[in-house]
Amino acid sequence: MSETKPKTITYPVVNQEGDKVSTIRLNSEVFGVELHEDAMHRAVNVYLANRRQATSKTKTRSEVRGGGKKPWRQKGTGRARAGSRRSPIWVGGGTIFGPTGNQNYRLNMNKKEHTLALKSALSLIVKEKRLIVVDEEMEIEPKTRLAVQLLKNLGAFGKVMIVVEDNVNLLRAVSNLQNVIAVEVHDVSVYDLLNTDFIIFEKATLKAFEGGLV
Repeated sequence: MSETKPKTITYPVVNQEGDKVSTIRLNSEVFGVELHEDAMHRAVNVYLANRRQATSKTKTRSEVRGGGKKPWRQKGTGRARAGSRRSPIWVGGGTIFGPTGNQNYRLNMNKKEHTLALKSALSLIVKEKRLIVVDEEMEIEPKTRLAVQLLKNLGAFGKVMIVVEDNVNLLRAVSNLQNVIAVEVHDVSVYDLLNTDFIIFEKATLKAFEGGLV
């Protein structure tokens, strides 16, 4: 007889001082799924590919400066024939099949697979206890030192991602912290989830985020 998995996961909730004040029930269909590494790997590849800026460009022989005059006469010099200094086989000449600046690196991923990748990443974070849930809106003045103190209280170190919703002061407070990123709830990506040590959610924001994935 197969073992039935619980529908919810109990997870601690802390206040801004880092003290445990309550618990929250997380949907196991979002935070307790079987890890799908292939889906997460593909989601990261799609994210990085779509972020690329196709600005690399090399000059073709028609764009290289100079080369209007034939370097030497066709015959009698003992050297190979040459018609232009812009030839791709010459140093400083044009480039064959180089990047044009119009490359398209964009990749697509269907919504169902992307949702599965998000659930897998979130489940991994919960399993490793790297999720920090704050019981109320994180209200601080837009000052860097206060943001540093907040992270210290919450026990968040290394690379930290804070998921916010209409919290302008918090966004400003962490803007100068090199290893901290603050993203809106609708901008959470699999890449960011896997590339940070701790994820911080406000309780209400987490429940809203969870509701969009069920």
